[in-house]
Amino acid sequence: MDELLSLSAVAQASLIRRREISSEQLVRLHLARIAELNPQINAVVQIDEAGALESARRADSRTAAGEDVGPFHGVPFTLKDWIETTGLVCAAGMTERAGYIPKRDATVAIRMRETGAILLGKTNVLEENPVYGATRNPYDLGRSPGASSSGEAAIIAAGGSPMGLGSDSGGSLRFPAHCCGIATLKPTTGRVPLTGHYPRIGASHDPRTVIGPMSRWVEDLWPMLVAISGVDQRDPSVAPVPLEPPEAGMSGRRIGWFTAMPGAQPSAETVKAVEAAVSAVSAAEATTERVELPRLEESMPLTRIYWARLQSPSWAEWLPGRSSSLTAEEIERSIFEWDRFRRTMLAFMAPFDAIICPVAEEAAPLHGKTTAQSYIYTLPFSLTGWPAATVRAGSSGAGLPIGVQVVAKPWREADALAVAAIIESALGGWLQPAI
Repeated sequence: MDELLSLSAVAQASLIRRREISSEQLVRLHLARIAELNPQINAVVQIDEAGALESARRADSRTAAGEDVGPFHGVPFTLKDWIETTGLVCAAGMTERAGYIPKRDATVAIRMRETGAILLGKTNVLEENPVYGATRNPYDLGRSPGASSSGEAAIIAAGGSPMGLGSDSGGSLRFPAHCCGIATLKPTTGRVPLTGHYPRIGASHDPRTVIGPMSRWVEDLWPMLVAISGVDQRDPSVAPVPLEPPEAGMSGRRIGWFTAMPGAQPSAETVKAVEAAVSAVSAAEATTERVELPRLEESMPLTRIYWARLQSPSWAEWLPGRSSSLTAEEIERSIFEWDRFRRTMLAFMAPFDAIICPVAEEAAPLHGKTTAQSYIYTLPFSLTGWPAATVRAGSSGAGLPIGVQVVAKPWREADALAVAAIIESALGGWLQPAI
């Protein structure tokens, strides 16, 4: 892999500002990488080559003119194909949308462009879908890349894109990042507008789903979060909570950690990765302690009831498209139990700055073998709505990535990223796949 393609987006932007590489050169390098690897991994499903190159030339003209530019000026990015953009098909993996071109950009797409970043294209969703087929893991083509931000994680891991955006309801940022060995952040629910996300997310119906940044390196996640966060006057779920930047150092921080969980059987390699991450933050002078979180056994049943509830793909009309066997009392009870779960977890979290735990029981499963059980460690923190970072902390015996989850209090994304950065620095983070 070209050394440039292994750099962070922040580092690539710095090279452009210093005129050590042009935006057009950088975009062409990424397009070439996609052309080389995409036939094997099927991660990128729509490419805007002409538009990206034209945007890169405009970026280079601005650099030459000495204009003040954004933090990702001239750097390419990709978007999960559940995030709408004008001019490109947004099929979302659904046959009924196979030729659909949105009339407007999602809020987060607009905001990424405002940083100076250049859209290369859209990435595949789910392990497999009827429109674009299967996405493959660049570390092992027979393994799952995770779901549903599968293509985004795979192309970033393979070096075809330095950064991108995905979305997460029950683990769809974190599990793909774990499977593909990259870094991601699930922000606090209500931090980032979901305007332009498909499937449509209603704030009252789904308090779990978020859009978040993905990259090979933790240092990209904070400036990406800054770019996409904040009220857009269209998504009523977004709260105007200020972002507080990460603080250096672990001294004085109290970090809990766990690997044991009701219903889970983490592999020895997974336990080893978590323990290595805990040792890293302990060596950085944080106080660490093994913990037992309350009511974790409720997270899977609560989520299964949530999945069984009806949803409408339209915001304008109630069009659920299927029936549900749930009674009104079962739905109301699940909401009551969900609230109780959130209150209990929040009280437990009060003395801690972060919690370190597995993302999944084991490294990437064989393709087609991903189940609800694959998300057993991510589901609790979707129900709470808390921020959670994922960073590579180890490898399986077969060389597959193993990530850890760093969970922080609501609105404290900075704490999750500060801990993730320490883990990455100590343990190495992303490693180039063999593909």
